[in-house]
Amino acid sequence: MLKAVVLDGYTLNPGDLDWSPLKELVDVTVYDRTTYSLDEVALVIERAKDVDIILTNKTPIPEEAINELPKLKYIGMLSTGFDVVDVKAAKEHNIVVTNIPSYGTDTVSQMAIALLLEICHHVGSHSEAVKRGDWTNNADWCFWNYPLIELSGKTMGIVGYGRIGQATGRIAQALGMKVLAFDHYKDEGLESESMKYADLDELYASSDVISLHCPLTEENRELINKESIKRMKDGVIILNNSRGPLINEVDLAEALNNGKVGGAGLDVVSTEPIKKNNPLLTAKNCIITPHISWATKEARLRLFNTAVENVKLFLEDNPTNVVNK
Repeated sequence: MLKAVVLDGYTLNPGDLDWSPLKELVDVTVYDRTTYSLDEVALVIERAKDVDIILTNKTPIPEEAINELPKLKYIGMLSTGFDVVDVKAAKEHNIVVTNIPSYGTDTVSQMAIALLLEICHHVGSHSEAVKRGDWTNNADWCFWNYPLIELSGKTMGIVGYGRIGQATGRIAQALGMKVLAFDHYKDEGLESESMKYADLDELYASSDVISLHCPLTEENRELINKESIKRMKDGVIILNNSRGPLINEVDLAEALNNGKVGGAGLDVVSTEPIKKNNPLLTAKNCIITPHISWATKEARLRLFNTAVENVKLFLEDNPTNVVNK
């Protein structure tokens, strides 16, 4: 039986899932956490030095580590993204790298809408106000601490119209919104009275809400910046539960503070965990959650089952979801 290590298993499985399906396939050691820093690669090497298989979510596997792991045959991502692995170095060492491509579509799109609805109604803040006694002591029969926003009839611009973008768009349309979608690959069969494709200029100019659902590339890094924000409607709402570096955070914070951007709902930031000096922490009308769009139990179970299936197929010499062919 091949030996395996899970370098950072806690986030995927804090105790509500069962590792036994993986243990039936390989002799596995599970660590809750190893490191998120490239400066601590020695610990990665120490924990993986005798194994054939590594499973990782956010623990980096750089070339420096790969060079020191001669037994390693397989790296299985516990995520869709694989940028923490030097896939080129892995290929040069004949190491297969796989990912989990589509476990979170419904969960991530649901979270995008949750962020939007929180901006529109501030449910959490109003609940806290009631529990504080503000309603009990209020002179009127109701009150609200923020402007309340109705979405029906407004336009959502979706940047990246793949599986998650489309799922988000369907929910937006169910709320009575119109959808403008930007994507390099257009499926014109998706267009309807309430959804059409647009270029970025039209999307920026016409959208009341802009939601990001694209992978991070060098082309779209800091896509949301001072110049693109100038082309947007005054009071636009910006959502991002895709990748943090899609946004220039200094520029977004400035636009939130001067009112050009009416609100932002973010589940990702440029460096995670978020740094104390991130300007969005003190920006007006900015909701930030700790990268939890993917983390419902249902989605984590799908991820885990796919990861186990990836390992099983690798052991059968029929690997799937390979990212470094």
